Amino acid sequence: MIANITVITDNLDYLLLGRTAQGEPGGVLLSVLMTLGAALLAFPGGIALACLAWRFKGWPRRVLFAWAEIIRGIPLIFVIFWLWFLLPMLTGADLPGAVTVTLALAWFTSASVMYSTLAAMGSLPKGQYEAALAGGFSSVQLLRWVLLPQALRNALPSYVGLLIALLKDTSLAFIVNVPELTTVAGQVNNRVQVYPAALFIFTGLVYYLLCTLLEHTVKRWQRRSLLAAK
Repeated sequence: MIANITVITDNLDYLLLGRTAQGEPGGVLLSVLMTLGAALLAFPGGIALACLAWRFKGWPRRVLFAWAEIIRGIPLIFVIFWLWFLLPMLTGADLPGAVTVTLALAWFTSASVMYSTLAAMGSLPKGQYEAALAGGFSSVQLLRWVLLPQALRNALPSYVGLLIALLKDTSLAFIVNVPELTTVAGQVNNRVQVYPAALFIFTGLVYYLLCTLLEHTVKRWQRRSLLAAK
């Protein structure tokens, strides 16, 4: 039992921070950074796509739906592989692995954000839409002042689920050897070659704690927002 704990404590800095001291973030830190980066791209992007799909009916909406269905129907690991090989061809330069995976996570998640936002907008009473139009609101004003504030609040539980899934999906970065938590845990296991159960139980526990902390943080913020609104 003591040896199981020792293999973790001896490598704790590497599991948490990677080689941050040498300018190469890794471990838990890199997992969190990729989650934040992907979220900052996916959520505003998905909400913007939902607004476009709501505003422009006909073929623009069908194109957006087709794109979202294709992305959601493909395993995320394939999206990571595609961008890993495609982006250097398009940019003419090798992007850092963490950047490539972050972009893949954002692209993949934005499709689900779009659907969640559209569903929240569609669940609002039609009377609000009709009243806003009768009051002289333009489509942009209707979205900004009437639909989106309510839809975003209603979609928050769905967004929390997507954000937690995003955090867990960073573990797929191991497939292209990006040194996030799962990758560095595997590296430690390959180097030490003892007590793999202890290492990967610790890794799973860290993901659980991060997801739980994230959920409680968002719920606490939501409660504070509701109290402030009253």
